Amino acid sequence: MAVPKRKSSHARKMKRRSNVWKLQAPALSKCPNCGEWKAPHRVCSNCGTYRGREVIAKAED
Repeated sequence: MAVPKRKSSHARKMKRRSNVWKLQAPALSKCPNCGEWKAPHRVCSNCGTYRGREVIAKAED
C-alpha cells in the first residue's frame, strides 16, 4: 500500500480542494420579447412568454 513520505501541509491540501467549492454564476439569457434577463429554458418572469408564446397571462398595471 502506498504511503506518503511526508505530511502534506494544510495550505497544500486546501489549495488542492479549493476548486471543488467554487460557486458558478447562474447561466442567464435575454428574453427575446422584453429583453429582461432570465434563466434559459424557463418562462420569463417579467412578460410571461416562452419560445414566442404567452404562457402566463400577466396583469397590466
